[in-house]
Amino acid sequence: MKIQESAENYLETILILKKRLGQVRSIDIANELSFSKPSVSNAMKQFRENEYITVDGNGFISLTETGEEIAERIYERHDLLTKYFMALGVSEKTALEDACRIEHVISQESFEKIKTYYETTMKLNNAEK
Repeated sequence: MKIQESAENYLETILILKKRLGQVRSIDIANELSFSKPSVSNAMKQFRENEYITVDGNGFISLTETGEEIAERIYERHDLLTKYFMALGVSEKTALEDACRIEHVISQESFEKIKTYYETTMKLNNAEK
């Protein structure tokens, strides 16, 4: 399933905040992304309608299975691409920025090849030490 880059960013942010804070509210997302509360509220409404999230009576947001699958896929790409670029000598700031842009457009085939190469190379480098 292909969704817009902005939706992927929101879902990834929910996942990251959940890991960091334990519970996530719209205000946490707004603060993290520096977006207005109405913008985040509108997005969360759309995500509820598309069944990417649920919101409990206290306003806490949870990813549905579908939402979590998308968020985990994007987060994995972001994390691995950042590490890969840094292993190549790219500064952390640039690696994070580039990974954030590339994570949304890279094909699954290319990502899997980079992932395999990175994991194989890192295992070899660690074995040599």
